[in-house]
Amino acid sequence: MGIIRTALASKPVAALTSPHHVDHYLERIHPMATATAVRGTVVEVRRETGDSSTVVIQANGAWRGFRPGQHVQFGVEVDGTRKVRVFSVSSSAAVRRGRAGRRFSVSVKAHPDGYVSQFLHRDITPGTTIFLSQAEGEFVLPAEVPAHVLMISGGSGITPVMSMVRTLREQRHTGRITFLHYARTREDEMFTSELDELAAAGAEIVRVYTRETAPGADLSGRFTIDHVKHLGIDPTDTLTFVCGPAGLIATVRDSYTELGAADQLRQEYFKVPSVDVNAADATGTLEFDAASISAENSGATILEQAEAAGLAPAFGCRMGVCNTCAVKKLSGAVRHVVTREVHANTDETIKICVNVPVGDVTVAL
Repeated sequence: MGIIRTALASKPVAALTSPHHVDHYLERIHPMATATAVRGTVVEVRRETGDSSTVVIQANGAWRGFRPGQHVQFGVEVDGTRKVRVFSVSSSAAVRRGRAGRRFSVSVKAHPDGYVSQFLHRDITPGTTIFLSQAEGEFVLPAEVPAHVLMISGGSGITPVMSMVRTLREQRHTGRITFLHYARTREDEMFTSELDELAAAGAEIVRVYTRETAPGADLSGRFTIDHVKHLGIDPTDTLTFVCGPAGLIATVRDSYTELGAADQLRQEYFKVPSVDVNAADATGTLEFDAASISAENSGATILEQAEAAGLAPAFGCRMGVCNTCAVKKLSGAVRHVVTREVHANTDETIKICVNVPVGDVTVAL
């Protein structure tokens, strides 16, 4: 099948099927029959908590696998409309062959205003076709895992970290792995039974419930660097992965920076920080060049301001990951809401869901 798929994706076949890609015709035969487009079929849906679920997917032969910690663009089609969001893979990436090597899972918390996450949690059923991207992202384990790794997660930020833990466990990794997870309560925690089993088997699993104190717990409240020190960990020589809400990541990042350990930190957001619309640089005019529309800079992201102006730019994840909303900034400066870096290059491509204008800005929309 691999040889056939390679042949169908070749330049001679592309020339024969032009102006359409060969997948345009193959999908009319069966939605999973593609040469290069990644598709998946839902094979199982498992409820994790009252508002989160794990969806197990069988990908087609175009899928190239993933590294633990990576994410995929996940698209569903409802009533003729396709919606795409980005979700982290939560399953192990330990090597498997054949069809087994193309099966993976994503675990998602349903947000009140999340169309795709709500559909995934409440309505998706086995047999549903999923439109996928190849796995992406740099929040991954290194090729050579050091003797000690610290993993910190908060809320649904546990998903890519769980993929790492599951992978290392299946690979029988012998080094020290410390997993520090924060959840509001035990009922809000994903993968509770599996975490219980890991802890009972001797794994270094530490859970902190921010709205309750578990019996016998040594740690409580939100993250502080004292939690890390309490576990006998020196951040300056421990590779650390952190994934979760903006507040958690900001606290971890600032703590590591103060200790001179910033080079040991790898971070991934699952929700971008809120925007300060009253920021001092929320001035000037935002001009949408192609639409010939100008608006006073409100301080919101460029995507939000475009929508407020009546435009409908393409977007996917709304968190700076999937690149769907990337457009050309023709002039002016923008501030990235995650990194807080300001960029002022002319004719540079930016992701409008995570950039806010700094003064006068013109974009190709």
